[in-house]
Amino acid sequence: MKTFRYFLLPIIATVCIAGCKTGPKISSETAADIAAITDSAAFISPVYAKGFTVNYLEDGIRLVDIKDPQADKEDIMPVGYSFALVPKGLSSDICSKLIPEGYLKVEVPVEKTIAMTLLQLSNFAALDALDKLSAITSTKNLFNKEILARVEDGTLQKIGHEGNFDQELIMAANPDIIFISPFKKGGYDAIKETGITLVPHLGYKELVPLGQAEWIKFTAMFIGKEKAANQTFAQIEKNYLDMKALAENTQTRPTVFSGEMHSGNWYAVGGMNHLAQIFRDAGADYLIKDNNTGGVNIEFEKVYSTCAKADYWRILNSFSGDFSYDALKKSEPRNALFNAFKNKKVIYCNMKQTPYYELAPVHPDLLLKDFIAIFHPELIEENYQATFYKLLK
Repeated sequence: MKTFRYFLLPIIATVCIAGCKTGPKISSETAADIAAITDSAAFISPVYAKGFTVNYLEDGIRLVDIKDPQADKEDIMPVGYSFALVPKGLSSDICSKLIPEGYLKVEVPVEKTIAMTLLQLSNFAALDALDKLSAITSTKNLFNKEILARVEDGTLQKIGHEGNFDQELIMAANPDIIFISPFKKGGYDAIKETGITLVPHLGYKELVPLGQAEWIKFTAMFIGKEKAANQTFAQIEKNYLDMKALAENTQTRPTVFSGEMHSGNWYAVGGMNHLAQIFRDAGADYLIKDNNTGGVNIEFEKVYSTCAKADYWRILNSFSGDFSYDALKKSEPRNALFNAFKNKKVIYCNMKQTPYYELAPVHPDLLLKDFIAIFHPELIEENYQATFYKLLK
């Protein structure tokens, strides 16, 4: 399979445009799409994200391969997905000659999509592409005024929750593709029967914060927002790396743990999770050091033996009303035994009051700054207004 390197892309664009003007198989509209795809500023090449790769062929065709970023784990996605993104109007003769066997053809840019998660939704918001959405699953913990207005006026449909999708509403939304999360609750077998192309979005499984954020480039390829994605991500990357460098030479590294008790178990992010990496980049040591990449269920006794003396305790939940130390103690009396509780060092974010999943997946730079402001306040400007996390009062 012949691929083209980044420095050849402007040449490809010139050749395509010249050929399209005189050749009988490519219209002027398709030629314009090819030129946009092969513009060097629109070139997509993931650096941090490990869940997708992109190979450029002739005539603006891109081969996109999706695999589980956590491929060394037992719960990996059982199969990979391969798509050939083809400029609209490109002849079937050209496609059949260039596209290898096993790739599902998708004409781009698509006009209508469905986002199944807030993480996916965050990509569309960051790319100013909400007009590309025809449906979402829910408005729970959703703050974006434009999305809420679109739901209110019927422009944007709600199709139900994962595992209980309304197939009729999905069909009425008439999407070209549906972005899915194969590891979530499910219900995708019913959607498959619609014949709509399902595209896995695995940003939430990336192991590093910038890897998760870089999935805006993946989304952008399907909706024609490549330039915007590259520009947006470049700024996020710069902000993140600048913040990380600021915290690298700190003299002290406080300790932190995460999670709380639910139904008899303590659910905490694993030691290889992207959030654990943000803690480390913010100049702190995360105490759950196992190799689990997602979340781990731990008995209280084990959490306490590991984290009783930790300096900080991070909690993210959806609490009705104002969360407090009294509420934390009431939910589990033993919570008061932790030093972080006694010393009032609980780091807290309430998803009912903060657009966490609308912003955090594409803005790890803002998350990082929040944590640095808490762990090392001397490094951040005075009167800093946190975006997500603050010390619980």
